[in-house]
Amino acid sequence: MNVVTLVGAHTRAMLTDLKRTPGYVIPTLAFPTMFFAIFALPYAHTAAIADSEMLSYMAFAIIGVTLFQFGVGIAAERGRPWERYLRTLPCPPAVRFVARTGCAMAFGLAAAALVALVARIFTPLDFNALQWLQLIGYAFVGGIPFVLFGITIGYWVSARAAIPVANICYLLLSFAGGLWIPPQYLPGFAARISPYLPTRQFGELLWSIKAPGHVGQALIVLAAYTVFFAALASVGYRRDERTRYA
Repeated sequence: MNVVTLVGAHTRAMLTDLKRTPGYVIPTLAFPTMFFAIFALPYAHTAAIADSEMLSYMAFAIIGVTLFQFGVGIAAERGRPWERYLRTLPCPPAVRFVARTGCAMAFGLAAAALVALVARIFTPLDFNALQWLQLIGYAFVGGIPFVLFGITIGYWVSARAAIPVANICYLLLSFAGGLWIPPQYLPGFAARISPYLPTRQFGELLWSIKAPGHVGQALIVLAAYTVFFAALASVGYRRDERTRYA
């Protein structure tokens, strides 16, 4: 069985598992849109504000889905019989990571699409067809390091601690990254560390669609975070394997 077939099989298995739990999936996808409707929609009276807020909350949506579903989810799955069975299969960790990334981004983009739909209906957005396509590409690329961040949490943190750890990372990084309020209005310490955070660079990548930005710099920083989190996730996977199955 080749690598592509293995990745496809793992991706289908994870998507099927998620489809069987709509009580979990639907609130997870809807949560970022609820935040957008409460905290951004009332102030999006102009096209410029609507565009910026929608882009910020689309990033917020993707980060939330990837951290919680593929961080907390992995931590909960590690002790299940199904996980023990998967460890017996001749499948390298990289294949499982790629499959998880594909599955996570599918759900992350779905959550972001709900934000975009509400913004399109209720605000004066100003996007042309090319910008929508560019947004999809940037959203997919920018979300990858957060999938790996979630996988890292999943393999390094216990199931009980995973929820608070993911929550703290999600909320603090979203705030300090300028996804809730414009970066220029961040308080002192948050403003100083903001440019070095993956959330800020993800935001800069998406904001560049409507305003001048440093796309190259954002992509380089996000690529560096991707490599960093991939390495941590791989080490965590091997560490968990030695602890449970040695």
